[in-house]
Amino acid sequence: MALIPEAIAFSIIAGVDPRVGLFSSFVMAVTIAFVGGRPAMITAATGAIALVIAPVAREYGMDYFIATVILAGVFQIVLSLIGVAKLMRFIPRSVMVGFVNALAILIFTAQLPQLLGVPFMVYPLVAAGLIIMIVMPRITKVIPAPLVAIVVLTVATVVIAINVPTISDQGELPQSLPELFFPSVPLNWDTFTIIAPYALGMALVGILESLMTAKFVDEITDTHSNKTRETWGQGVANVMSGIFGGMGGCAMIGQTMINVKASGARTRISTFLAGVFLLVLVLGLGDVLAVVPMAALVAVMIIVSYLTFDWHSIRLSTLKRMPKSETTVMVATVVVIVLTHNLAIGVVVGVIVAMVAFARRVAHLARVERTVELNQPVPTAYYTVTGALFFASSNDLMTQFEYADDPDRIVIDMSASHIWDASTVATLDAITYKYERHDKHVVIEGLNKASTELHSRLAGNLGAGH
Repeated sequence: MALIPEAIAFSIIAGVDPRVGLFSSFVMAVTIAFVGGRPAMITAATGAIALVIAPVAREYGMDYFIATVILAGVFQIVLSLIGVAKLMRFIPRSVMVGFVNALAILIFTAQLPQLLGVPFMVYPLVAAGLIIMIVMPRITKVIPAPLVAIVVLTVATVVIAINVPTISDQGELPQSLPELFFPSVPLNWDTFTIIAPYALGMALVGILESLMTAKFVDEITDTHSNKTRETWGQGVANVMSGIFGGMGGCAMIGQTMINVKASGARTRISTFLAGVFLLVLVLGLGDVLAVVPMAALVAVMIIVSYLTFDWHSIRLSTLKRMPKSETTVMVATVVVIVLTHNLAIGVVVGVIVAMVAFARRVAHLARVERTVELNQPVPTAYYTVTGALFFASSNDLMTQFEYADDPDRIVIDMSASHIWDASTVATLDAITYKYERHDKHVVIEGLNKASTELHSRLAGNLGAGH
């Protein structure tokens, strides 16, 4: 029940007929029930995917749109085989929060065309729908509130004969079962260059959202799921969806929560039956769906966007407690996604910002302490280096030695540090070389096993300072 209004609304976001989203949801739910890696997770047409591939339908037409969906599925299968699911752990929580918040903003802004330049009666209907969905869950959760809102608003518009845009105005609803659809696009490099960027974006967003949802379900059910299988399962489901003329999709956080949390489902049968019931309802109640006012769907999507947004992340108390770098990463992710309308680009930028912030934070943890012992047979300067040494922190090392003022023997104690990369070895080479120019002898001691291996393999072979 909850899949139908969203599948139609997401079709409209993508700029295709409602039946494209409905067929997609049916095919994907049934396919993923067999091939997915996370039982009880619902996969169907989603807003995130619709936003990524909407430009293809708008600029190149339906055939290119379907070709993009199929290619995205192929990309997902390839990415799963090269182990992209394992890369999920490199996506920080602040990027995930930014992703979810930006998705909420985009879902909301996608409703604006249905709210601007429309008959006045649309506004009271949307308001009524919102009130029903806010009040209804407090009374009962047995029937999904969005469904009640849609039924009440539809009955109201039909009985009082209010003239507002309906679903039938958005395009054709399905009358029959989905049929095989092979896109008639030229199979050449030009076609590939047009659709590949969108397909890759769709593949990455689909994997990201599906694996995030799988993680939520794992936590709720206290069970483990096979993320690699889920990734290629998503790919197979998208290919199948495209072959049957659907718009593709990924796991749906909202519907999965209805299934797992509200209904207590735990098996693949729930996912399979969600798809089957969807098709039965659409084919059996097609005429009824046609008269559903768009205002009802807009109200549903506004609630979806409100529930998707992580409000806790922007509370003053949270912002005060969070490190500034974490908030910067979240804001950067949101801003990039909202400006580009591309969730994949936003996530990549978010991860890069997080990496830079992390490198900066860790870089300042490397410290050098100096003591000079002049009453030894050979006067010696002792340097103790502590912290993780990599490209960001080792650059500061050069400046922390007193090359001219030190005695003839220098001991660099590395027992409290770790060498992570060639940059650090090059820096140590450069320090040694600088002392040698002053006719001073350097001893590096206390390296741990991994650092010793790296240092002995690279030292003197990097051309630093020479």
